Amino acid sequence: MKPNESHIITHILAGKTEEFSYFLDTYGQQVFALIDRMVSSPEYAEELTQDTFMKAFQHLGSFSADSTFSTWIYRIAYNTALSALRKKKEEVLVIDDKQWERVSETEIDEVLDDESEDRIARLQKALEKLSVEERAIVAFFYEEEKSIEDIAHILNQSVGNIKVKLHRIRKKLYILMSEEE
Repeated sequence: MKPNESHIITHILAGKTEEFSYFLDTYGQQVFALIDRMVSSPEYAEELTQDTFMKAFQHLGSFSADSTFSTWIYRIAYNTALSALRKKKEEVLVIDDKQWERVSETEIDEVLDDESEDRIARLQKALEKLSVEERAIVAFFYEEEKSIEDIAHILNQSVGNIKVKLHRIRKKLYILMSEEE
């Protein structure tokens, strides 16, 4: 946690609620971006971002410094978006086991590291086909550059589980992008 954040939290809990604006200014855009990637709707993401910060404000007293504030707010954002999306039916994508087995890490790296316009467009389409949790993991790891440990803490899962999921997501993206060719 940034050194001044614990001081700001102490002030807010002591009644200086206007200091909560620091967290809105510091993390608002990042939280919005994460939620927007999860729900694929800027308008809905805006509403859920507001809900996230309201929950954070209401539960600020339960924040413990065993994690960073950013990890704590991301966890609230993730759970808020996930709860909202559970109300909607999500289509489950099934990939044949034989496709999983044929894919090598070298092939995956070649496709995912290619930054040509065509590959980026296919990657965007493939990302849209991932589940909410998978998109969140991709966003945390590649866009927010969170560590595996931070992602595990945010999603309340084990480090090993996140590593396996990240590996499977990369394979899934490769397969989805290959189907687009």
